[in-house]
Amino acid sequence: MDIRLKEKLDCLYSTYNQRQFVDPDPLVFLYDYEDTRDREIAGLVAACLAYGRVEMILKTVARVLERLSPSPRSYILTRNQKDMARDFKGFRYRFASEGHLVDLLWGIRQVLDEFSSLEHCFYAGWSPKDETVVKGLGFLSRQLGRGRNLGHLLADPEKKSACKRSHLFLRWMIRQDAVDPGGWDKANPSQLLVPLDTHMHRAGLMLDFTRRKNADFRTALEITKGFRKISEQDPVKYDFCLTRFGIRREMSMEGLRRVVCGQVPEEIPCEG
Repeated sequence: MDIRLKEKLDCLYSTYNQRQFVDPDPLVFLYDYEDTRDREIAGLVAACLAYGRVEMILKTVARVLERLSPSPRSYILTRNQKDMARDFKGFRYRFASEGHLVDLLWGIRQVLDEFSSLEHCFYAGWSPKDETVVKGLGFLSRQLGRGRNLGHLLADPEKKSACKRSHLFLRWMIRQDAVDPGGWDKANPSQLLVPLDTHMHRAGLMLDFTRRKNADFRTALEITKGFRKISEQDPVKYDFCLTRFGIRREMSMEGLRRVVCGQVPEEIPCEG
C-alpha cells in the first residue's frame, strides 16, 4: 500500500465527505426518506435519471419524486399501470419517455410483489461469498426489466458496461457514513465497484489505477482494485470526495491533481 497516497485520500475524505458538499447531486433526495423501503425506490429512480446536465437531473428527479411522495413505496403498491401512465403523461427527459418511466415503476411494483423489496430481490441473486455485487445487481436488473422496455434508464450488467448509475445506487444503499445514507445492511461495502463516470475515470488515470481509455466494466474493475489496495474493506469510500472535483464549480480536476500528484495545498486542510 502507498501510505502517502492513502494519507492524501484520507485528507480529501475527511474534508469533503460531508453533507455540505452533496449539492448538486441527486443523492440529496434520499435524505428525505427515513424508511429504507421508501429510500431504495427514491434512490433507484434518482440513479436511473442521473445522466446529462446536473441542473436538469435535479429538476427531473424532483418532479418524479414529488408525484411519488410522501411514500414512494405506497405509491408503487397502490397504483396500477393506467394510474402511472396518467400521472406521468407527457414525461420526457433526454432519451427517457413516459413509457420508459412507467415501465420502470411497474417493474419496481412487480419486484415488490414477488420479493417484498428491492433489497430482498438483490439478495436473491447475491452471495456473501461473491467478490463483487455484480451477480446481485444483474439479478435485480433482470427482474426490473423483465418483459419491459426501460430504454436507457437501466443499464444491462451482462453487456459489460460500467453501469455507473446502478453502482451509484448500490453505493448509496450499502455504504453508510456522513454522506451515503445506507439501509441495506446485509451486503458488505467491500463488494462494491466504483460508479465509473468521466470524473472517476480521470481520477483513476491520475492515480495510475488504470491506463484504459474506455470507461467500461473492465476499467471499473481495475480502478476498484486500485482502491482496494488502499481501503480493502471499503474501496468505494473515496468516490464521493474525488468526484466533487470537476462537478462542483469551485473544485477543478487540476486542483485534485495538485493534491494527489504533489503536495497537499494549504487551502485543503485535513479535518477530523
